[in-house]
Amino acid sequence: MPVKKAHPEAENAHGDAIAAVAGVGGAVGDSELAERESRWNHALVGSGLGVWDHNYRLDRKYYSPTWKTIRGMAPDEEVAGDYDAWLQLVHPDDREFVAHAIERQNAGDPDYQIFQYRERHRDGHWVWIDCRGACVEWDENGVPTRIVGTDIDITARKEAEETLSRLSRRLDLALEISHIGVFEADIENDTVEWDDRLIAIYGLQGASHQIASDAWAKSLHPDDRERVLGLAGRSVESGSDFQQEYRIIRGDGAERIIRARSAFFVDGNGHRKLIGANWDVTEDVALRNELQRAKDLAEARNRELEAAKESIEHLALHDYLTGLPNRRYLDKMLDERSMECRAKGLALAILHIDLDRFKQINDTLGHRAGDAMLQHAASVLRNSVRAADFVARIGGDEFVILCSMDAASKKIGGLAQRIIRELRKPVRFEGHDCRFGASIGIAVGRGSNLDAKQILLDADIALYRAKGRGRNRFEFFSASDRRDIVSAKHLADEILIGLERNEFVPFYQLQFDTRTLDVTGVETLARWQHPRHGLLTPDRFLDIAEDLDVVSTIDALILERALADRRAWIKDGLSIPKISVNVSARRLADPDLGKKLRALKIEPGAIAFELLESISLDDCDALVSANLKKLRKLGIDIQIDDFGTGHASIVSLLRLSPKALKIDRELIRLLPQSAEQRKLVGSIIDIGRSLNIRVIAEGVETADHIRILEELDCDMLQGYALARPMPAIQIPSFVRASSWPHGQTAARALQAQLGRALPSRAAK
Repeated sequence: MPVKKAHPEAENAHGDAIAAVAGVGGAVGDSELAERESRWNHALVGSGLGVWDHNYRLDRKYYSPTWKTIRGMAPDEEVAGDYDAWLQLVHPDDREFVAHAIERQNAGDPDYQIFQYRERHRDGHWVWIDCRGACVEWDENGVPTRIVGTDIDITARKEAEETLSRLSRRLDLALEISHIGVFEADIENDTVEWDDRLIAIYGLQGASHQIASDAWAKSLHPDDRERVLGLAGRSVESGSDFQQEYRIIRGDGAERIIRARSAFFVDGNGHRKLIGANWDVTEDVALRNELQRAKDLAEARNRELEAAKESIEHLALHDYLTGLPNRRYLDKMLDERSMECRAKGLALAILHIDLDRFKQINDTLGHRAGDAMLQHAASVLRNSVRAADFVARIGGDEFVILCSMDAASKKIGGLAQRIIRELRKPVRFEGHDCRFGASIGIAVGRGSNLDAKQILLDADIALYRAKGRGRNRFEFFSASDRRDIVSAKHLADEILIGLERNEFVPFYQLQFDTRTLDVTGVETLARWQHPRHGLLTPDRFLDIAEDLDVVSTIDALILERALADRRAWIKDGLSIPKISVNVSARRLADPDLGKKLRALKIEPGAIAFELLESISLDDCDALVSANLKKLRKLGIDIQIDDFGTGHASIVSLLRLSPKALKIDRELIRLLPQSAEQRKLVGSIIDIGRSLNIRVIAEGVETADHIRILEELDCDMLQGYALARPMPAIQIPSFVRASSWPHGQTAARALQAQLGRALPSRAAK
């Protein structure tokens, strides 16, 4: 304990003891004094008391090894610092109190001779200290000249008190939440004490906690009293726990159901006592009885329904339109045929059949015609198979055939060919010749590990491949193709789910002015936040998305998100001159594109649509051309992406009049190594300038790229050398931090970072 003020009146018995330890005592002999000092030292060390002694007359301060150990100091370490420095080690929440306590202690206030506070240990944690001190010497003016005291570490005691307090709070809260009342009975003295909750449960509001010993017995329902009192008496005699459920008549006359539990114990004085808990379970019992009645009623109804089970089962296992077994029946037969084939050593062949052009018949002639074609197909399949074979319609225009055969049989291909041939024959319906066909996937399994459900999955894969190879054909399952087909089909399903879950998100790559390297815009890039594979770029999903015809949907989602992000940036005080988004050929051909874009209320000049040069801009049909005009009318700029891949002509550029074109990254990549490439890129830039079209270079990845494109007078740059694609939330901080190089000096720094020297402007 550092410097503290004291007062003569602060001296007490504790101070006397400390004074004795410090050598302040009566006239005693040297040996007796040494013995006393040794005795006190041993007692203090054993008790964990740390002694401090501030002698201002002699300008000496003493701190015992135990005092230092409490604070994490070495026993022989010197104590440095004054009162203010020590006060900074006191916990901030205790600091004001400690300063006040010391002041009051020095004033002789008995309420502050002992106080507790927290002080920071050398290793950083807080130590609770019980501080006791007193002034033992004063000068002739009554000014303290010597203050002696002890500190003891009470951290463990404080933690135990807090643990006990926490447990007590938890117990009280648990009892309060569960509405449990507690009582304690002294068996020998015949006294009972109830808590407030138990008094409330029994409706005895206003009663004292000391309840008459017969109050509980009187509250028991007359019909339950004899039984419950008998059980309670036997429990008291045997000393066994009491558990029972019974009715009571509350003090207000209400009838309630109580669940009670109690147990015996012997207290510290050897008295035999009973502690117990009661809670009101009236509602629980009512609910239990109601559930039992509902269960009895349900069982009665189930017995009635069981009588009609056979009729319902038939309807449940067959398709109402064709009369063929349905998917549920098929699932049962898959298990049965698997067991049969394994037992008899047979092969199981599964044909998965999907009708081709069936949707067109439905769309043009109506569902009655479609139903007739399904019935015709069912008839063809029945007539094409053996009596032992199983044919099912599993949904829509899909059918499945199960064939058990000798392992050496090769006739399954002939069956598939015959079915395709019969189904291709025209069917007359109400004066129309309806023509459709079938694609068939075939899988065959055999052996002790035969799994019919897996064979059905393999047949589905084979069907997927048959449809992909032109339809009206059959394909056998090939294990070598399983991975690619399953992966593509699984990815297609995940894309559709991802669209439902808004997993497709925009990322943004900033664009920069070539000369100043200031931000001029940002390109919006589609990313798929896949739940298992993480962030996926378009090369991982675009081909499948095109097969699913959802690219335009992804484009629309990304545009809406980009507009929302732009509004958020503006609200954040960040202005991005222009945001460009990709647009697919399918979206450009959407007749409702103009209406959809008007609904988004796009600010004119804020958005640019990037058209892939591969869209074949020379062959735009009337609808695409009309949509391009609508884009201009809405203030949406047109940019040509991937320019230089060989699809767009100068004529198409003149016709479209885009605001900008982007040179394909493959043309930019070899600029530092190829003079021919630099000439080609320079020519494209010259063409753009002559047509008043701004030119953007993609794939700018090195300082050499920046230097060369500046020399070629390119307008804008985009690439990893300046900024990588990032989510919207990172754009404001990135732009404000100006993390990319600015101007010639910074570009030269980037060049040096990459191990090359950037020539000065005079050298160009």
